[in-house]
Amino acid sequence: MLDIRNLHVRLEEEDKPILKGVDLSVGAGAVHAIMGPNGSGKSTLSYVLAGREGYVVTEGTATLDGQDLLAMEPEERAAAGLFLAFQYPVEIPGVGNMTFLRTALNAQRKARGEEEMGAGEFLKLIREKARRLNIDAEMLKRPVNVGFSGGEKKRNEILQMAILSPKMCILDETDSGLDVDAMRLVADGVNALRDAGRAFLVITHYQRLLDHIRPDVVHIMADGRIVRTGGPELALEVERNGYADILAEVA
Repeated sequence: MLDIRNLHVRLEEEDKPILKGVDLSVGAGAVHAIMGPNGSGKSTLSYVLAGREGYVVTEGTATLDGQDLLAMEPEERAAAGLFLAFQYPVEIPGVGNMTFLRTALNAQRKARGEEEMGAGEFLKLIREKARRLNIDAEMLKRPVNVGFSGGEKKRNEILQMAILSPKMCILDETDSGLDVDAMRLVADGVNALRDAGRAFLVITHYQRLLDHIRPDVVHIMADGRIVRTGGPELALEVERNGYADILAEVA
């Protein structure tokens, strides 16, 4: 589904490279996790895939179901089935959560040549998804993320993901700033969306999130590259020993 080959990236205003040849393939139905020390390029990878401004791809490719992601505008990537859950979701005062979600969904449906969803049908959809994710109906009535706790913001991101139903879900340190209970709720929301047609790339610092999400594959990223790949036991190794031994192996 997601295929990245020899991806090199630098900041627009700097010559210093951040990604230095990333290779990664995530198949349909799979959950991959990326861990690594600060500054290793994990979040940069998510930003580049989503089309954030300020980054220059100097070499390599990234495709989603064979489509060239790097040639698309951010909204085209979203319509093609890519979703990024942010580490720090922004507040949007004055824009109701339900209005935001319906507008986003219909924009994607229109881009794919599908009929827009009417108000009644959308209301039924969002109530069903919110109930499945244990999201209080009051959250749906509030402006987007305004006054939300950290856990509520992250759960709202999962609700957005459920409504938009993307093929490829990227979670950029979704566990950042969450207590144990909030992290479990977010993980439960992710697990509720897992199916054979949807893939996940979970970027995290902490093995504890992976206790709940249980990835198929774990990658360790350092100095702009994926330096080691393994199963869930690799995350446990990092939890016990840190990154020092792994980094020494590839130095």
